[in-house]
Amino acid sequence: MTVSASARTKEPDMRVKVAGIEFCSPVIAASGTFGYGVEFEDIVSISRIGGFVTKGLSREPMAGNPAPRIIETAAGMMNAIGLQNMGVRAFIAEKLPKLRKIKGAVILANVFGFTIQDCLEVIKALNDAPDIAMYELNASCPNTSHGGMVFGTDPPQLWELVARCKAVARRPLMVKLSPNVTDIGLMARVAADGGADAVSLVNTFVSLAIDVETRRPRIGNITGGLSGPAIKPIAVRMVHEVSKNVTIPIVGMGGIVRPEDAVEFMMAGATAVQVGTASYADPRAVENIANGMKRWCIAHDVALVSSLTGSVLL
Repeated sequence: MTVSASARTKEPDMRVKVAGIEFCSPVIAASGTFGYGVEFEDIVSISRIGGFVTKGLSREPMAGNPAPRIIETAAGMMNAIGLQNMGVRAFIAEKLPKLRKIKGAVILANVFGFTIQDCLEVIKALNDAPDIAMYELNASCPNTSHGGMVFGTDPPQLWELVARCKAVARRPLMVKLSPNVTDIGLMARVAADGGADAVSLVNTFVSLAIDVETRRPRIGNITGGLSGPAIKPIAVRMVHEVSKNVTIPIVGMGGIVRPEDAVEFMMAGATAVQVGTASYADPRAVENIANGMKRWCIAHDVALVSSLTGSVLL
């Protein structure tokens, strides 16, 4: 079949739906790399990207870990920010009114806590806040009431966290999974069984870098989370594994720096993607990747970007 020039240049439909929420593009700015959104308002056309996820919000303000907290690696970066944030109440009072003025912005609130009760209180506070489309529940935090075990690495704890948060959430609940597990498909099924409306993956990989001159860790927290292009092939594999285990939407992330990277995640099974570390090198990375993905669809005669999801040929 011959495709006409007019057909090849026709604007593709870049809309996707995650848990009933429509995004104008499948490219979303990841939590912790886009501030609270307002910081990028003069740099990025927020209404042209799929949406953005806020910095993680906790019940009370957090100062984070000691410096140094970010270092560059051979193919990415390590960070141990320590989930520094202003706290959910300050976010609602100070940041959200400004975000509401940005037309077309889809706001996802990242939620975390060191106990289930902490998470519940953050969600309850956000329930009454306007214009938030979805919650992203960070399951990679230690449960301090159970010996420091990370929620996302222990199936019973993950199920309880998700189930209890879903019970109080008035908006769709997306669960951000930890990659530091032996069976990511199992953890995704546990999240889905607990009531998750979607899952996002992967979060950063626990890593260590040592200064060979001083023989000391290069990160003040000793270990940090590895992100960037180095982790992309592993992240793509994990997204594909999860796609074979759950039917809820998947939002993929991990080392996306080019439009083709985003396409790769979608072919592996993702409905949408998040861009994180790339924004440190280029504050407009999310918008540039979203625009580039549209051009890729035109060049490859893809009329519906949603048709890419799960289209890998095995």
